[in-house]
Amino acid sequence: MIVPALFFYLFAGTCVAAAVMVIASRNPVHSVLFLILAFVNAAGLFVLLGAEFLAMILIIVYVGAVMVLFLFVVMMLDVDFAQLRQGFLQYLPVGLLVGLIVLVELVLVVFTWSIGPSIQQSVAAPIPPLANMPNTEALGHVLYTRYIYFFQASGMVLLVAMIGAIVLTLHHKPGVKRQNIARQNARSKAASIEIVKVLPGQGL
Repeated sequence: MIVPALFFYLFAGTCVAAAVMVIASRNPVHSVLFLILAFVNAAGLFVLLGAEFLAMILIIVYVGAVMVLFLFVVMMLDVDFAQLRQGFLQYLPVGLLVGLIVLVELVLVVFTWSIGPSIQQSVAAPIPPLANMPNTEALGHVLYTRYIYFFQASGMVLLVAMIGAIVLTLHHKPGVKRQNIARQNARSKAASIEIVKVLPGQGL
């Protein structure tokens, strides 16, 4: 029991420290790197809990795709963050109000929660059809049978969000020739072909 506890405190402490550094870092590239470190330690906590599939998804999807892509975007765009911080004081009162509300909610949650006597037994007991299945197979069985509609709905929400982000960020440069399929299909024979009569001995 000592070795798992040591690994738990190691992963949890590093994860919390990395999360604090994500907020405290002035350089956005450093913030992304600390966020990757936090995700890696969170994956270690999932492994200790026996949820190896969630740990693998956290590493592959978030660390391997989202965070690395975000890091490349931040490095390639070369955003002037000093200019973005110019209006910080303008929104400071609203930010302090929202932060105060969240702090009050957290205090109410921390000091009013309680654990029922039968909660631990119900959480530890697996669903009967999934008792003999591996972790990954049981998760897929529940996700694609009991919660299939919610899973598909979340996929549709992500698809709409992706299309909306593309539409909002796509700007056409003026003066660049582009193909217009509808205009090409609507062309008539008279507008497409020009017959020029060339007299003998003369060029075009």
